Amino acid sequence: MKTPLLVAAIAAGITLAATAEARDGRGAHMTLPTFEELDANADGGITIDEVEAAIAAGAAARVAEADTDGDGALSAEEMLARASEERAARMADRIADRIEKADANGDGLLQLEEIQAQAGDRGRRGPERMFNRADANDDGTLSAEEFAQAMERMAERGERGPRGERNDG
Repeated sequence: MKTPLLVAAIAAGITLAATAEARDGRGAHMTLPTFEELDANADGGITIDEVEAAIAAGAAARVAEADTDGDGALSAEEMLARASEERAARMADRIADRIEKADANGDGLLQLEEIQAQAGDRGRRGPERMFNRADANDDGTLSAEEFAQAMERMAERGERGPRGERNDG
């Protein structure tokens, strides 16, 4: 009995956290609710009913937030709009973080030199590594055959999944 209750409590926590995070615009970051938040009647224990109520409340809050026409249901357009808002908020956070990290002169803008310096700081070697791999005979020049072979290898990699698995079908 304890294991299903714990799983349910965690599920409720994730649901409540997702709702709170969506309101805050932070998207992927999530925190689990406190014991006190789940213990709705403050009796010192969490019941499955309290967990289910928390999950239902979280779902209702997410629907209400996305239901822009107030009809109590979510259309594809409303769901897409909500997803776009969340994606835009995450992207805005990433962009602000990138500017903060790379803005060497403190003007709040990224100049080409700052972007190149940031790429260099992360250990990127630019096109040289790829060029050297393609230059099979190490003569400093790519022949049409070496170029074609390199393009073939890149096409093969493109047919694989994110961890190198083949997508054969």
